[in-house]
Order: sequence, then structure tokens, then C-alpha cells
Amino acid sequence: MRTLAMSTLFILLFLSGCKSRDSRLEENNYNIIPAPVSLVPVPGAFSLSKSTSVIVSPLNEETSKAAAFLASMVKKSTGVELKVTEGKKARRNAVFMAIDTTKGIEAEGYLLEVKPKRITLLAPSAAGLFHGVQSLRQLLPPQVESVTGTEDITRFIVPCCVIKDEPRFRYRGMHLDVCRHIFSLEEVKKYIDILALHKMNTLHWHLTDDQGWRIEIKKYPLLTTVGSTRKETLVGHYGDKPEKYDATPYGGFFTQEEAKEIVKYASDRFINVIPEIEMPGHAVAAISSYPVFSCTGGPFQVETTWGVFPDVYCAGKDTTFAFLEEVLTEIMDIFPSPYIHIGGDECPKERWNVCPYCLKRMKEEKLADASMLQSYFIKRIEKFVVSRGRHIIGWDEILEGGIAPEATVMSWRGIDGGIEAAKLGHDVIMTPGGYMYLDYYQSREAGQPVAIGGFTPLEKVYSFEPCPKELTEEQNKHILGLQGNVWTEYIATPSHLEYMAFPRAFAIAETGWTPRLKKDFEDFLVRFKSQCPRYDIMGINYFKGDYRISNEEL
Repeated sequence: MRTLAMSTLFILLFLSGCKSRDSRLEENNYNIIPAPVSLVPVPGAFSLSKSTSVIVSPLNEETSKAAAFLASMVKKSTGVELKVTEGKKARRNAVFMAIDTTKGIEAEGYLLEVKPKRITLLAPSAAGLFHGVQSLRQLLPPQVESVTGTEDITRFIVPCCVIKDEPRFRYRGMHLDVCRHIFSLEEVKKYIDILALHKMNTLHWHLTDDQGWRIEIKKYPLLTTVGSTRKETLVGHYGDKPEKYDATPYGGFFTQEEAKEIVKYASDRFINVIPEIEMPGHAVAAISSYPVFSCTGGPFQVETTWGVFPDVYCAGKDTTFAFLEEVLTEIMDIFPSPYIHIGGDECPKERWNVCPYCLKRMKEEKLADASMLQSYFIKRIEKFVVSRGRHIIGWDEILEGGIAPEATVMSWRGIDGGIEAAKLGHDVIMTPGGYMYLDYYQSREAGQPVAIGGFTPLEKVYSFEPCPKELTEEQNKHILGLQGNVWTEYIATPSHLEYMAFPRAFAIAETGWTPRLKKDFEDFLVRFKSQCPRYDIMGINYFKGDYRISNEEL
């Protein structure tokens, strides 16, 4: 009888333990964003503890980034410091990470296997290991995002599963304009952290425009002492009449050391930072600082409103190109990115059409019109950038008058520019305004903050397909990926920035990573909503509203 009673008690305790474990598992799920290529749930869970270790093979500067990220996250939330060591075998109660090129996975991909006694993460590259850690992070309870150091590590369990994953596109980007409104180092880092969580790998940093020059150039100090500050800023919408201004100077810039800090921070998260230095248009802040590089000689002032302005760099003066080459030399010393974005968009030609220097240039170079002069300008800059071992990206206007030989096109005026460029054999990044511009309204609900216009809700963003049906399979290989753009004319605070960018950027991340046939908006919404407690703990001010639209609006 006693034996039977003890057996019954043991069974009850076992079942009670199972129930407790099931209860804890309810806090976890498989709702990863972006959706993995393959995820197979398996019964059971792995529990973190104070004795859990992280084993890395090999442990070097690059592979340590994934391990350090995981260990730092756990320490910030629980106060427990996971031991990181080098080793060639998985062990009990350990997260084992290894470089393994034998699994047939694309470079940024990974294989994650969670068992009750250990976690194994294999990838052909350090970037793949890092992306695998982001999936592991999303499998952990949202409390792992806490920075209190007081969370109970025994609550941190990971449901067992096998994930085999790799990205669809090699370029998965987000843009950030800091010219119209600037954001602090910490704010830019938070933006990068959110991109990293969703396996995005590029930050396009828009650093110069008519309303402000935001990066220190040591050879040309007036770019920041003059060009970084406007005397006031437009209040309300650009279309409002009469125009109103706030009568308050607005400015700021990043020193080269601060920019390098951002580059390093992003690199530790396997995000490449592409700087954009606008030319030949959107240059009023620059020529306000150095009028000699304009057609008329000025005077100018940094613009206080939004739009497109007639005064641009003079394409007829060799000194203009010497200036830009010296600027780009310093930029390339700061940013190791293989790409340098040179803008090339929205350049009015009215000054060029009457400028004696530009007319002389057109005659000497046998250029039929000012569009060909812009092509000459872009090609000359490209030749310089390529001579330094880099490549240029330009907005789709660089197709006009003849595209530079090695240029990559960022297609923003719809997808037609991308189609044309791909057919010409040029690489393309798709970022059409109607889908990828996150400064557009995302809701028709009353009380939305002022936006530039348009209507691009989450479902429409999610519906975008980067590979056009007009292209052949071979031509579609030139589609490197896609990018979401955040222009900040009407976005002055970090909270507003996050409200406009998220969760729409999460949809862009999924389109860039997840196979086309695996995408499903309703499933995405389920996963997004399950992750909202994580975003709340991270302090992300994401939009909460109606994410769907009618079929007629897609």
C-alpha cells in the first residue's frame, strides 16, 4: 500500500511538473518575424539557468559578436552572466554555436536546433550565427528584453524546435533621414537595434540635404558651422497657406568620431551603414556654406521649408568635382560600406541651362541637353568612387541621360526605373513610394500626426513583391532586395519616428527574408501581435490601429 501510495504521489508530482512546464511554455511560441523558411516544432523545452554556458567554434572577433549579444541580453535582464568559451562540441545545458559550411545554407542563414538539454546553432558565417541568435531571442519570453537585471532566469525557456533558415534577398534595408530632423546617437542606435532584431542588414543614412548638412568634413568646416543650421522651420504641412514658421534656429551634426561609433555599433549587429551625400541637387545647405560651388555664387541660406529648389551644384566647374571628391574621401574613411549613395534625384536644370560654365561643359563634352549633363556629373563621380574600390547607388533619376556603367539603382518613383535598370544589366534596390515610403499616412483614423501625404497601411506594405513579372528569371537576379524609407520633414521626435516606421518596417523585413510563397499577412499579424509585449518592454512606440485595408486599396 505504501509503495502504491508513493508511486501515485510520484505520478502526481510528475504530472504537476509537466503542467508547470506547459504553463511556462504558454509564454513562448514560434511566432518569429520574419517567418523562417522552415520551422518544425518538437515537444519539450530548454531552460536557461545560472550555469548555462555559451560554447563557440571557433571563437574569434566575428563569431564572438553573436555569443556576446546573447550573453549581454541575458545579463541585462537577469543579472546572470553566461560564460562564453571556445569549444568544438555541444554540451549539456549549453548553447553551442559553430561555423559550419556543410549544411547547404546561404551565407546569412542558419540551422537552429533546440533540445531539452542543449541548443545547437550552426551557420556558414558569423552573420548567420547572429541572425540565429535573433530567432532564439524571439523564442525566449519577452522579459528577456528587460534591462532591470532582476528577471528570474528560470522563467527563460525556449520551446524545442528545428529551424532551417536563410534570407530571400541579400539587401534588406531601412533608410533614415537626419537632415530635416536630426536624432541623437542613442536614438539612432535604438533604430539599429530594432532592425537587427528583424534580421535587416542595411541602414541607409541620409546625411545631407537642402535643410541641413549633418556630417563633419574636416577639410570644409563651414559645412557644419554654417550648413548644419537653418534659421527656422516650417510649421504645419507644406501645402498650408499662408506658410508659418517657428522662428527658432534648428541644427546639429554628427562628428566623424560619432559617425564611426554608429558604424561600429551597426557592424557588431551585422548591419552595413550606407551614407548618402546628395548631389547634384538637394545641395542648398552645402552651397550656403561654399557658394563658389554653385552656378550663381549666391548668397544662399539653408532652406527652412521642404521641396525641390533650383540652386544646385555647378556641373561646369572642375572645382565642384574637386570639392566633392575631397568630401567623399573623408566619407569613405568613415564608412567602410562597399556602397556610397550619391542621391542624383530631383535636380532642376534651370541654372545649368543658363550658366556659362555648364553651357561650356555641355559644348566641350558634346552633351545634347542638361539631362546628359547630369549623366556626365554622375558618371564622373562614379569613376572617382570606383577608383577608391567602392560603388555608387543613386535614385532612379540617374537613368536619365544614360546610366553610369557600374551604378546600382534605387527605384523610388514606382518600379519602372528598377525594371529598366535590371533590363540594362544593373543591380536594383526596390523602394517604390507607394509601398516603401513610411512617411506616408498609415491610417485614416482621426488624430493622426501630420504626414507628407499618401496612404500606405501595413497590409499594403506587406503586399509588395520586389521581383516584377515584367522581368525574366535572369533579369530578376539583379533585384538585390528592398528598402523602407523614412523621410523626416514631419517627423521631429524619436517617438514619432518609431510610430511611423513600426510595424511597417517589420513587414518589409519579412518580405526581404521570407520566401514569397510562405508569406501570409494574416499569419504575420498573429506573429506580430504575439511579439507586441516584447516591443512594449523595448519601449518601441509602434503604431496600434487598423492594419488591414480593402482589396481595392492594395
